[in-house]
Amino acid sequence: MDVPVIETQRLRLRGHRQDDLRDCAAMWGDASVTRYIGGKPFAREDVWARMLRYTGHWLWMGFGYWAVEEIATGSFVGEVGFADFKREIEPSIEGLPEMGWVFACPAQGKGYATEAVRAALNWGETRFGRTRGVCLIHPENAASIRVAQKCGYGEYKRTMYKGQSTILFER
Repeated sequence: MDVPVIETQRLRLRGHRQDDLRDCAAMWGDASVTRYIGGKPFAREDVWARMLRYTGHWLWMGFGYWAVEEIATGSFVGEVGFADFKREIEPSIEGLPEMGWVFACPAQGKGYATEAVRAALNWGETRFGRTRGVCLIHPENAASIRVAQKCGYGEYKRTMYKGQSTILFER
């Protein structure tokens, strides 16, 4: 399946390419990026598996994650998208479009996450309709909580996932 390309004023959301591995591995290998996402940097091979999982989502599910790049420079800045990771979490969110985002440190604080999430959500309304969507955020990740709230998500449950506290948001 072809991954749709979405452009905003400053960003391009596009499918991942094999040559994104270097930039993705650098982002996911940064402890400040993963502080609230698993708590430790990801190894390059784990990032490769993640990229393959994104491709599988697009192929099997018709949705997935986009690589996000600045239009002006073509620089990779992060990832955003929808998934159904079949998480073992209570309450179950299986079958719901789960929004997620992650941005490299140099791209943080510029409003890119909010811009990219809004663009993905607009696409998602066409793909999923007005169905309920969710996202999971670590309780101490204030920046991501602000993005979620700006994009219409509200907290609905505090729970545990893989032994860590998490907040489930919905819209």
